[in-house]
Amino acid sequence: MTKHCILVGAPVETGASQAGCLMGPDSYRTAGLGPMLESLGHKVQDRGNVAPRITSLPDGALAGSKRPEAMIGWTKALAEIAETVAGEGFPIFMGGDHSLAAGTVSGVAQQAKKQGRPLFVLWLDAHPDLHSPDTTDSGNLHGVPVAYFTGLPGFSPHFPPLEAPVPLENICMMGIRSVDPTENARLAETAIDVHDMRAIDEHGVAAPLSAFLARVKAANGLLHVSLDVDFLDPAIAPAVGTTVPGGATFREAHLIMEMLCDSGLVSSLDLVELNPFLDERGRTAQLMVDLTASLLGRKVLDRPTRRF
Repeated sequence: MTKHCILVGAPVETGASQAGCLMGPDSYRTAGLGPMLESLGHKVQDRGNVAPRITSLPDGALAGSKRPEAMIGWTKALAEIAETVAGEGFPIFMGGDHSLAAGTVSGVAQQAKKQGRPLFVLWLDAHPDLHSPDTTDSGNLHGVPVAYFTGLPGFSPHFPPLEAPVPLENICMMGIRSVDPTENARLAETAIDVHDMRAIDEHGVAAPLSAFLARVKAANGLLHVSLDVDFLDPAIAPAVGTTVPGGATFREAHLIMEMLCDSGLVSSLDLVELNPFLDERGRTAQLMVDLTASLLGRKVLDRPTRRF
């Protein structure tokens, strides 16, 4: 099905520990994301890059977290644009570190609420990003977006109030393999559907993803996919500041995207944590573009295979 793909650049790097993610949006453009989508028959509109809202905090607010004013400013700006473009087409948010999902997911959730439909989130990441500003040891706020957009404590009164928090049971995480004790305790207490890399090693990706997609379809839900470069094994995707060995393989990642395409349920997409400064001849950017192509209709063969 032809889509109106709206590209939105989010050059966010204030949530990460290493500089470079602000170059992510232009790397996707250079790697040919727009022309690839057009080659698949989609209409493409590039809205350019978002700028954060200027925000100030009282002295001592959110102590222990790094650059919280920046994340709050990005969250406000991205939530606003995400709500708008999610009502106009198929938004692809080009990041930028994963703190941007606080804004993109909360904005898309607000649009889903307007449409009277539940939002589901497929979180493809090595990390659950389930910290709050007061629980993070590193202070890096790319580790907090899931806690924010699900309405967990620790963000009020400084972060924007949530109009449509995503229910915890509407989230499926795949590829998880780096979890600290605080996040482990939170995951044990929530209804998030978590499939770490051991589970994927034992059972593959198809069965758990199929079960999650069946729930989305039964609820007439919208599905946001948040794809972090570190979901992938660093051997095939080195351009990320949070590499964790043992990630998804080339074929596991493409199978997930192909199944998502077949489902017809995906309504919005994050591409995050691409740090071109750490890449090798642009191969990570190109892989992320190729995975997006699989999500949006590129196939090797038509099925069923014809016999002559």
